[in-house]
Amino acid sequence: MQYSLGIDAGGTYTDAVIIRNSDRKVVASHKALTTYPEVITGIENAIDGLDPKYLKDIKLVSVSTTLATNTILEKTGYPVGLILVGNYVVPEETSIEEYIMVQGGHTATGAEAAALDMDTVKEFVEKVKDEVSAFAVSSYFSVRNPEHEIHIKDYIVKTTGMPVVCGHELSQSLGAYERGVTAYLNAQLIPIATQFINAIISDIERRGINAKLMMLKCDGSLINIKEAIERPIESIFTGPAASLIGASFLSERDTCAVIDVGGTSTDVSLLYKGLPELCEEGAKVGGWNTKVKAIRMETSAMGGDSHVWIKNRKLNIGPRRVIPLCVAAVQYPGFKDTLKIGRTPARVELGENVQPTKFFVRTGKEPVKISPYEQEILNTIGKEPVCISDIYWKFGRPVSVEHLDYLIQKRLVQAIGFTPTDALHVLGDYNEWDREASVIGATIMSRLVHISEEELAEHIKKEVAYNMALNLMSFMLKGVDSKEIEKILRGDFFSKFRLSVPVVLLGGPVRAYVEKMQNIIDAEIILPPFAEVGNAVGALVGQGVKRVEVLIKAVYREKQRLFLVFTPGGFEEFSTHGEALKYAENMGENLVMEYMREADMDWSDVKIDMSREDITLHEGSPIPIETKLVFLGVGSLRINNRS
Repeated sequence: MQYSLGIDAGGTYTDAVIIRNSDRKVVASHKALTTYPEVITGIENAIDGLDPKYLKDIKLVSVSTTLATNTILEKTGYPVGLILVGNYVVPEETSIEEYIMVQGGHTATGAEAAALDMDTVKEFVEKVKDEVSAFAVSSYFSVRNPEHEIHIKDYIVKTTGMPVVCGHELSQSLGAYERGVTAYLNAQLIPIATQFINAIISDIERRGINAKLMMLKCDGSLINIKEAIERPIESIFTGPAASLIGASFLSERDTCAVIDVGGTSTDVSLLYKGLPELCEEGAKVGGWNTKVKAIRMETSAMGGDSHVWIKNRKLNIGPRRVIPLCVAAVQYPGFKDTLKIGRTPARVELGENVQPTKFFVRTGKEPVKISPYEQEILNTIGKEPVCISDIYWKFGRPVSVEHLDYLIQKRLVQAIGFTPTDALHVLGDYNEWDREASVIGATIMSRLVHISEEELAEHIKKEVAYNMALNLMSFMLKGVDSKEIEKILRGDFFSKFRLSVPVVLLGGPVRAYVEKMQNIIDAEIILPPFAEVGNAVGALVGQGVKRVEVLIKAVYREKQRLFLVFTPGGFEEFSTHGEALKYAENMGENLVMEYMREADMDWSDVKIDMSREDITLHEGSPIPIETKLVFLGVGSLRINNRS
């Protein structure tokens, strides 16, 4: 019997599942806390919790991870030298430290706009090569002609041996600066992805697993490990992609909306006829606009581990994530006693970081580029949780909450606090951790808002359910003001929203919200088996998907009309539209099949759909001035022994 292992390293939990290959049934699963700063430890813990009898027969391992997303958000990527070729407009507030703009680039027809200034390129490379770990190159209209990007890449690799990422390798969409940003971020991530993947390989080999290793992309498709190392930028937002694919598999629906309640956020997305809806303009992460095709989703910063805090007698949920009190009580055995005797701050002092149930503990991550004042604050926080008054006492004077917050953002300090997960423990809806700690926290907080512990917990649960419904309807009703949607959701009307597609819930505690969701919206709400580890399932059951765009463009040269065919590798000229179309169709299909073979998909079973869009000068014109062909290939993974 042969099996496959799926792993999802999320913001709060790392999940692992084993699926039997013969009938595609989940036979084992385990959840472990995601570990910081090294997520590989959490992955090892998740695998350790599985029944070891299956491991020797694992033939496929597939992983989804938040590593790329977190690296960009935390600005901890490796230094990169960016070379922009052509006339770019670079934002004044850019955080890119080492970049240069040089003459060169091409026109929309692939002709050279200006000669490439290689002398300036060589000076820049020589100047920064010892300060950076890789280079990124983006040339104007390289999607029409990548000649200048390729020339620069060849020179850098030959003279330095360092990794080089070109914009045309990652995207065929117009937008030269955004392609440059995508290449820059990808280059930042390559060393980190290499270390992570090598650690995964080392761990599965240590366990005697001889399996193919794959990773999930942010469009829900799988890539082999070689491509994952070369294109780590494509693993941003794989969590929502994994939940979408996993929800479809577990619910046996190829069309469905998915609500994934994680520790940090709630994500909503849609699968239609087996394929996710994509965000055509490209994924946005950490303030960067990229050209990475990711699934379209609606996200809110409210999850199971969102911080519940009080100010002016009002309950607030999120947006920051904290360790729930019930989890902290298990991780730190003496924490409940600390929680019981904690001092309640004066009402005027209350804020997000000043709460009677808020505590702080060091993560173990080594500090980089922090001020002496921040280091002094960090020195007051140890391996056991301390409250803000303890920090004040050790510090000898009031502490800047803003600087403490900065240490949290840099993941040097982890906060602990009351959360929706604690509320569910109080109500008895979820009993994974230490309920007593949650009850103690609810008692303390309820005194500040003058309601009972149960009323407090029920209010929080209801707010999370409304947030789930609001995210769902905001996604489905694209372009409608969310305030108007919320007005209808919370209003006392004789009607409510109705959905024509089923809604699948994923996440550890989501079963607690099924009834409330059914009361808020009219829809088929599905809680599939193994909903708590749906992301790990999704990391495993994705398909090989390749999207290729080919453009045919009519141009006039010396009073002669020609048809240029632009592909990811360059362009070719033809004298008739018919010849150009035949070449374009063959190239598109060949590029899809080439990808499927390199990705080790079952290329004999690949299905390719082609869509065509013509632009003509006037209605009835027989020959279009522009033809866009989009090829979408879908293939299944071929599972065999890794050589």
